[in-house]
Amino acid sequence: MCGINGFNFRDEALIKKMNDVTRHRGPDDEGFYFDNNVSLGNDRLSIIDLSENARQPIWNEDKTKCVVFNGEIYNFQELRKGLLERGHKFISKSDTEVILHLYEDKKEKTPEYLNGIFAFAIYDKNKNELFLARDRSGVKPLYYYFDPSTSSGQAKFVFSSEIKAILAHGIKREIDEEALAHYFRLFFVPSPYTLFSGIKKLPPAHYLVYRQGQIYLKKYWDLEDLPEIESPKEIKEKLLFLIKDAVRRQLISDRPLGIFLSGGIDSTSVLGIAAELSAGPIKTFSVGYDIEEGDKFNRDFYLARETSKHYGTIHREVLVTDIDARDNIEKVIWHMEEPVPNSVQIPTFILSKEAKKEVAVVLGGDGGDEIFGGYPRYRYNQLIETYQFLPLFLRKNVLPKFLELVLKKKNLAEKLNTPRGVSRYLLFMGEKSEILSQVLKEGFRKNITEDFLRKNYPENKFKDPTKYLMYLDLFTWLVDESLIRSDKMTMAASLEERVPILDHRLVELAFRIPTKYKVRGKKDNKWIFREAVKKYLPPHILGKEKRGWFPPASKWLRRGMKDFAYSVLSPGYCQDTQEYFDFSQIRKVLDDHISKKKYNLDIIWSLITFQIWYKQFIEK
Repeated sequence: MCGINGFNFRDEALIKKMNDVTRHRGPDDEGFYFDNNVSLGNDRLSIIDLSENARQPIWNEDKTKCVVFNGEIYNFQELRKGLLERGHKFISKSDTEVILHLYEDKKEKTPEYLNGIFAFAIYDKNKNELFLARDRSGVKPLYYYFDPSTSSGQAKFVFSSEIKAILAHGIKREIDEEALAHYFRLFFVPSPYTLFSGIKKLPPAHYLVYRQGQIYLKKYWDLEDLPEIESPKEIKEKLLFLIKDAVRRQLISDRPLGIFLSGGIDSTSVLGIAAELSAGPIKTFSVGYDIEEGDKFNRDFYLARETSKHYGTIHREVLVTDIDARDNIEKVIWHMEEPVPNSVQIPTFILSKEAKKEVAVVLGGDGGDEIFGGYPRYRYNQLIETYQFLPLFLRKNVLPKFLELVLKKKNLAEKLNTPRGVSRYLLFMGEKSEILSQVLKEGFRKNITEDFLRKNYPENKFKDPTKYLMYLDLFTWLVDESLIRSDKMTMAASLEERVPILDHRLVELAFRIPTKYKVRGKKDNKWIFREAVKKYLPPHILGKEKRGWFPPASKWLRRGMKDFAYSVLSPGYCQDTQEYFDFSQIRKVLDDHISKKKYNLDIIWSLITFQIWYKQFIEK
């Protein structure tokens, strides 16, 4: 796991400056290459082959191609064996070198052969060409800036694992207003946008070629609406084989390894399999909250403690307070670079710092809810589908009034009759227009997200409407809200996180499983996954309904973070943002939350995050 940097001209001081910015991603070593056409840099976190031979950039035999790489390739040993048989010569035992020799044989098809998490750049000296690629699920980030015609008349192309390093080029710091509209609608910025005008994310499952002053992007992998596997027995057998194989591959490390453990079935199953495959006790790490209402917010924390006893792990626990949240939020946002207003970043950041004291690698349970149907919204979507089979007169007039009376919910008719596809996705995932119109000034209330999603993720992609929601989650929320948090917060501590459940073979299998085997009752979410890994789930985990892992952020705002929140959300905190916000209305929204008149956590946290981000990255 590393940080990679580069650009299409020679400047030794500038590439070293970029490396300095990303040093936390790879504090063990650094390497550079320069010629008149390129500058490349790498900050190395040594995980596989700790020797000098694995220092990057790594070159091929005739010194015509080199690679800088961030990530891990889990099938590198099989690939290496085949490359040796075809006559390739290696100087190291690293997975990095395997990518380079594979590229000599497979060219642009190289990413298709890789099982892993990766972002890499290969430089071909003879062609004066750069080839960049990012893994299928977008676990590892990769950003770029491209200006086809600078003042010197030459194209400028810059890439990095982090936006901060690209900003070292003195690029003008301006907000992309389309990205801003998406941010307040979704509470993240979907690929390929970032909030920085001109700086883009390479989307997951894409490669990019830079040659002769132009860039070319292509998607090399996608999910298709293939025939489903109807046999539960066959599904369980395939699923169990693949997750065991994924965990086995991802336990390979030349540095100490542990597991982030929650009270959920995903990380528990990863631990169970790892314990079965390991000779000695495993180190596990969990986070909880030091708060009076601890039982409510620490249910997963207590379950994880029981699980650690069940498997005899060496267990470490961290308790986070409201003061910890206040004192770390600015550091968290600096490391995130892109504003993602989710308070879970803070405990992840603190837990990663603690875990790094004992291990260099952790395995996590990321991705299981998105591909196996764990979130309540998938069940709600199924209920809406059933409701919409009822006669129209019942749906429009009779039932909504009755249900609103019984359930005490407003606007049920509108919600229950929302058409499938993007509109329904935003019903679950989008911030409501009423609150946005209250805090955002008129020029910044663009509602463009629905069209963006339809254009990039066609609604006819899957016949099954719930499978389509999972597909949207996989390529939007999971990548640009969840996985980006995991990467930035662990790498802030120079800690590598691996995600076995997002092995692309498991993802492909998951999209051939009928929704009826995933989405069932409250305590039956991810049914087929539970059944497949049942032997690894202790009794205290089986039969538990899905619980979100939520910090007590609402209470933090009313306690130790209260004065901080009022300061950050005042017009004087950051003068330039008065262009975007009605601060008198923001004050009312915050007052209503603090007094418990209304629950406004989501919009408040998004505003706090944006304000701090703007002050750190734009105002500066």
